[in-house]
Amino acid sequence: MTKSQLIEALAKAEGITLKMAEMAVKVSFETMAEALIKGDRLEVRGFGSFKVKNYDGYKGRNPKTGEIIEVKPKRLPFFKVGKDLKKRVNGEI
Repeated sequence: MTKSQLIEALAKAEGITLKMAEMAVKVSFETMAEALIKGDRLEVRGFGSFKVKNYDGYKGRNPKTGEIIEVKPKRLPFFKVGKDLKKRVNGEI
């Protein structure tokens, strides 16, 4: 499902205009992103949780040239699926 399809589904389900649904989706995603940028954990009950994981830097190797390169430390968002969603995807509910 794309963001556009999500907006259309929200508009249809709630009987609102596409513009209003687009704004709701945009605000939701932006608020979630801002929370993760600040380092907060985000939990959507029945769906899953998001958090930011910190990874240390290391020395890697370019597979093409074999040259050793320095990989800088980084922070990446991580999603952990919730129990309810996992059961629904597996057809257990």
